[in-house]
Parts: sequence; C-alpha cells; structure tokens
Amino acid sequence: MMPPAVEKGEDIPRPNLVIKGMSKSFGGVQALSNIDLTVNHGEIHGLLGQNGSGKSTLIKILSGFHEPNGEGSIELGGRQLKLPILPNESAAHGISIVHQSLGLVQSLTVTENLFVDRLVRKSNWSIRWSKARQDARNLLHKYQLDIHPDARVSDIPPVERALLSIVRAFHELGDIDESEGKLLILDEPTPFLSAADVKRLFSLVRTVAERGVSVIFVSHDIDEVKELTHRATVLRNGKVAATLDTATSSRKEFIKAIVGRDVEFEQRVSIQHSGTAAVKIDGMTSQGLAPFDLTAKRGEVIGLTGLLGSGYDKVPYLLYGAHTAKGGAMTINGRKVPLASQTTVNAIKQRIVLIPADRQKEGIVSEFSIAENLALPVLGKNISNWFVRRSGIDKNALPLVRDYDIRPSNSSLPLKALSGGNQQKVVLAKWLQTNPELILLDEPTQGVDIGARDQIFRMISQAARAGACVLCASSDHEQLAAICDRVLVFARGRVVAELSSDQVTKEQITESCFTSLEPVFSN
Repeated sequence: MMPPAVEKGEDIPRPNLVIKGMSKSFGGVQALSNIDLTVNHGEIHGLLGQNGSGKSTLIKILSGFHEPNGEGSIELGGRQLKLPILPNESAAHGISIVHQSLGLVQSLTVTENLFVDRLVRKSNWSIRWSKARQDARNLLHKYQLDIHPDARVSDIPPVERALLSIVRAFHELGDIDESEGKLLILDEPTPFLSAADVKRLFSLVRTVAERGVSVIFVSHDIDEVKELTHRATVLRNGKVAATLDTATSSRKEFIKAIVGRDVEFEQRVSIQHSGTAAVKIDGMTSQGLAPFDLTAKRGEVIGLTGLLGSGYDKVPYLLYGAHTAKGGAMTINGRKVPLASQTTVNAIKQRIVLIPADRQKEGIVSEFSIAENLALPVLGKNISNWFVRRSGIDKNALPLVRDYDIRPSNSSLPLKALSGGNQQKVVLAKWLQTNPELILLDEPTQGVDIGARDQIFRMISQAARAGACVLCASSDHEQLAAICDRVLVFARGRVVAELSSDQVTKEQITESCFTSLEPVFSN
C-alpha cells in the first residue's frame, strides 16, 4: 500500500529541509560532491545507494559528526543552519536521528530510556519517578504503544525497541511548529524485524509525518522504500544519481539508479540432484525446535525460512556447534556426528563453515587487516603457523581480494574501513577458500547494497556448483528465490511446507510463511 500524497489538497509541496551544494572529502577521497536534496513538510523521503555511496556521510553531517567542505548550505523550516552543526546541537535545530543500533540502554527501563535527557542531564537534586512513569504511559498511549514503562529494554521484543527509539527521537524534537521545521532520520531501522513488525513501525512513521515532520528513511530495501515513502533520492559515488517518485517508479528504475546499470536477479535454475546424500540430518532437536530431518545432495542449495520465532534460524548454529543441540545426529560424507556434542572446532575439521548474520560480532575481527582476516582459517595449512610471515599472509590475500572483488583492493587496510558489502565478501572469501563440504548461511546479504548482493549470490552459486551443500536461513524471500533449489518453511519450531522447482518464488515463499500454520508433511 503506497503512502498518500504529501499534502492532499495542496498544489505545491512546501519545502522543509533544503540542502544545496553539500560536499565532503576525506584526504583524496571525495565522499560527497555537490549534493542537492529537498524534503517537504510531512514527506517521508527515501535515501538509497550502495555502501560507500555517501548516505552515511550525509547523515553524519546532519547529525554533527562530520564537518562539510566547501560552500554548501542546509536550511530547515526556513532557517539557515550554521555549519558545521555541532554534535550536541542537532536536536536544538530540530533534527533527531534513530540509528540502526537504536541507541537504547538495554539495562535501563522504558521510562529511563524515554527521558534520559530530562532525568540525568536536566535533573536537579531528585527524580520524581511516579511522574516520570505517568509521563511515559501518556507518551506511549499517544502513539498507541502497549509497552510497560517499568519494563527493562533488554526484555522487550526487537520491534518494540525500534518503536520506542522512534517515539523518543520524536519526543526530543518537542512540540511541532511547522514554521521552525522538524526532521526525523531513520537509518536502517528494519533489518532485524519481521514483516508484521515492519508494518507496525511504518504505521508509527506515517503518524509522525502526519504531524508535519519531514522523515528521511535510509534503507537498502527497495520494496520497503516503495511502500513507505513519497519520493526517494539515490546516491551513487557521492553524487545524486536520481530522485524518484516512488508511486510511479519501477523497481528496475531504482536498481539502475543505485548500480548505474541494469541488474537482473534471475531465479536459480533448479537442478535435479542425483547420487548419494552428502549431508543427512536425523532428529536434531533443541529448545523450541521439534525433531528436524533433512537429506541434502552435493551441490544443492536449500533455503530455511518462516516468521519471526518459527525456529528456522536456529538450524545453522546447531549444526555448527555454536549452539548446543539436545539430540540428533548429522552424517556428512559418511561420517556420523552426534549433534549434542558438536563443537565449532569439530565442525571446521568436518569442513563445515558458518556465515553468521551478525558479522560485526561473530564474523570478523574489525581491527585486523583484510589480509589478516582472510588468513585466519588457513594458518597451518596455506600459511605456516610455526613462523607466520607477513609475506605469506599477503600472498594468500592477493587472489582472494581479486577473485571476490573486495574493494578497496588494498589488503593491508583494517577491515573496519570497508563498507558492509565488502566486509561480507571478506567473510565469504575467508571461509570459501577452505573448499567446504557444507556451507551454513544466516541472512548472508543483510545490510548489503544491491550491487554487492548480486556478487554474493554468484559466490554462493559458484560454491554449490563446486559441490558444496548450502543451507541458507533467511527472511529475505527474494534472496531465497534467487539462489535455492528447495525452500523449507518453518512454523512453531517445525517444518510445515517444502517448496521446490517452480514453487520457489518470492510470492509463494511469502504466502507459505503466513498460511502454513499446520504441518503438511514430515520428512
């Protein structure tokens, strides 16, 4: 469902945020070049682009984290803002930002997170907790949120954390005065939310916009941008590639503006795999997961999906030994492994690799260089572990950086300097160089731009053609349709549907997730 026009009944939209000639360079790298952007009163405006396109730099200028170069200007609600904006002044100017991390303190209560500025920074000698709790109830009720003021943030669901963060950001802007102008920036708020939760979040964002606030919605998800926003600006290589009307622009137009060329995500041609099973899972169980059986052939790509909490995302971690299974066994190339005693060390010896969803915490060492990250699985194999030489690490990295198109191609750079998409390519290259028998993926393209996404799809397909079995847990149904031979749909901790051949489409997978509530078959 598309959003309504910005101002029904008005012929001319009223600009609220006007950015002109904004530029920013880091050393010899031009991150932004003469950017112009206008967002109207009450408009929800999308901001898209590949990793490294300049989105984050622009947002950081608005938040006061970066100082712009040149003669650019920012106007908000008719007021010319003095540049650079200082980090503690953005809210005073009417700008509030919700980052992907949400900025909530997990150990504090909902009330404490909502009013942290008032309770800590502006408090005199005592805090009237009864009044603070009542104010929290009133504020949450205003936005129809049923969240207990005394609940600890760590105990509430992810969607309620996201909604809480948006309400707090909006509340910090104070009473709306359209003559002054207000701007709310949402930076990738949806990757960890289910489809139903995204709809709840979008409803709240529309409520905020209806109050006259301009909203910038930063996202990699074109479908979400088309559903929520009125217009969207695409950045490419630090410049404005296009500003599109989301109601009339096709998905193909968005992709071409983002990448600079036509990109076709074709559905994987399903192959009838024959021969003996390369991987067989018998009766794997854990908390919230019923006995799970699966037989996979060499070169087969199998998707695992379902609604949030359905249990599909547990499977990769149980097979890898990152989480402990209660029972069951896995047979891989004739070797039987009791899963209750599986460990990550044993999994690596069995030539099983895991690409986790949270690459920052579980997939990389951000302070290490690209070459050092790539070397970790092959120390003692490709690289001697008796006397590790820098030349050996660099020699190992050179073909991987080239073959996996890791950018920048300087393998001595710290991994944290790379965009999300290129970090993910490093994670894949690191493990695929080991020629694994079983590849376990959890949301492999989460937070990855459209161009890198296409490259990652190709990497996965190439590994499967080389003979690896692939299990991919994902809530991205378009992704599953692009790479999978079969898709298993989970509900309430068990498989309730299996899709194969021409059934493996984005639409059919989505429909199965929402309609297959009872088991329809057993393995």
